[in-house]
Amino acid sequence: QVQLKESGGGMVRVGDSLIVSCTAPGQTLCAWGMGWFSQASGKEREFVAAITWAGGSTFYADAVKGRFTISKDKAKETLYLQMNSLKPEDTAVYYCAADHGLGNYPRDQATYKYWGQGTQVTVSS
Repeated sequence: QVQLKESGGGMVRVGDSLIVSCTAPGQTLCAWGMGWFSQASGKEREFVAAITWAGGSTFYADAVKGRFTISKDKAKETLYLQMNSLKPEDTAVYYCAADHGLGNYPRDQATYKYWGQGTQVTVSS
């Protein structure tokens, strides 16, 4: 059973930056597709960003394009989401997701078989 573990969430102010991380202890993430999704209180979970592990192709939601960067450290087997210029509307639980490749729908939740428990990010004004 693959377990994903997020870390790095917290409370920040508008305009601040924050990095959240995701690891899969005991797993080799080579050739896996991975993504970040967010769920604000009372709303549906939605796509934030995705990356193909081997090729490094990235995908972003329009709302975060230019502010967030998804990246990976193959040596550390770690996925990152660098979040800059944070806004109150970025407040949400951020989930890491993974599967053996992204297929043709990296923005679709159904693409991902494995999910983490989430980490809370709160942006205050």
